[in-house]
Amino acid sequence: MSNSTPSIVPTDDQTVYLVLDDFVDLGRCWRETVIEKTDFETVINDLLDGEYYNPVRVIGFNTTEGWSRDVSGEVADELRRRCDRQVPQNILAFVQQHESRTDRSQRRLV
Repeated sequence: MSNSTPSIVPTDDQTVYLVLDDFVDLGRCWRETVIEKTDFETVINDLLDGEYYNPVRVIGFNTTEGWSRDVSGEVADELRRRCDRQVPQNILAFVQQHESRTDRSQRRLV
């Protein structure tokens, strides 16, 4: 009898993005999501659609390439770019905390 637990490690070479959400009195957690919805574009759209209560940080990782890092700055810059300075209230604090102070026209996301 095998006691195997499903792995959270993606099977394909892909970069995964996870959002740390703050539920204040209930605490913080990494939001659960299906693997097909962990790409950069989906995370951006979910943030814009209000899918997160109070996003604190976004972490990106790619186990095939062997890296992980805080990508909150890139996410905040992309949110600001898409919102053309009118950021929705539910993500405003996140964007203000993490957005780049450099010239946004010079930034390019990978």
